[in-house]
Amino acid sequence: MSLQSMTGYASAQTPLGAQASTSPGMRLGMEIRSVNSRFLDVSFRLPDELRAQEPALRELINGQLKRGKVELRAHLESNHHAGMAAPDSHLLQQLVGVQDQVHMWLPQAKPLSVADIIRLSSAPPALAEDVSAQVLNLTTDLLDQLCQARQREGQRLAQDLLSRAKQLHVLADLALPLVPQTVELQKQKFLERWREALALADAKALPEAVHERALAEAASFAIRADVAEEITRLKTHLDEIARLLNLKSHKEGVGKRLDFLIQELHREANTLGSKSSAIELTRISLDMKVLIEQMREQVQNLE
Repeated sequence: MSLQSMTGYASAQTPLGAQASTSPGMRLGMEIRSVNSRFLDVSFRLPDELRAQEPALRELINGQLKRGKVELRAHLESNHHAGMAAPDSHLLQQLVGVQDQVHMWLPQAKPLSVADIIRLSSAPPALAEDVSAQVLNLTTDLLDQLCQARQREGQRLAQDLLSRAKQLHVLADLALPLVPQTVELQKQKFLERWREALALADAKALPEAVHERALAEAASFAIRADVAEEITRLKTHLDEIARLLNLKSHKEGVGKRLDFLIQELHREANTLGSKSSAIELTRISLDMKVLIEQMREQVQNLE
């Protein structure tokens, strides 16, 4: 299975009945659309004549799609090409009789218009034969079109995500050389504050152990400020995202796995910003968060 977006649309029509190609009858029109959703959510809008087909249609869709909010619509229409036929006189008599009865009980009711009569007289006739095979065949073709549209959109999303992942790699490469400088800067700041505190007291009277403890605390503080691990993990997540997007086929949708990796990217970028006291690393962290949020929006559309 190729990488697919959850967004797509397709429509199709077909004549109904065994003699539909040579004699006037019915035409079936169908359209299917899908948008993003955490799970597969399928809904139908079918005419009464096709309600019995819903279980088979649902099974067919469930076998093709894994995620997305999917809506399948169908409508029946007369397959007459010779123009509008005149209403049957018997039908007109029935409509007049019904209108008279309505007016007896509801004198204020509006009389039937020409448009009302045409609409009521041109209602599609009931299906005279089993058309389930034709309905399923048309739905199969419709699903093929939808999957192709979703695949095209999925490829566009994948290219966009790969482009942003490369930009994040560049930012990570810019941040990594700044880490030792930041660590040393944090250590020096700590020691400066320690010396200022000692200046308020008699430094000569303090035991040597206090000075050793200060150095140990400075080293510990610097280690906590070290963001090299976060940058390494971030680059590892980016490599995994690129691997998933470049796979030629997928046994199942990768949208949920990518969504989890995006969360991890955000976690690492957020930690990078919170631990850093250098303005350069803070700016890099902010740029990373912007890119990651853009990636999150795109990933939510992948199946």
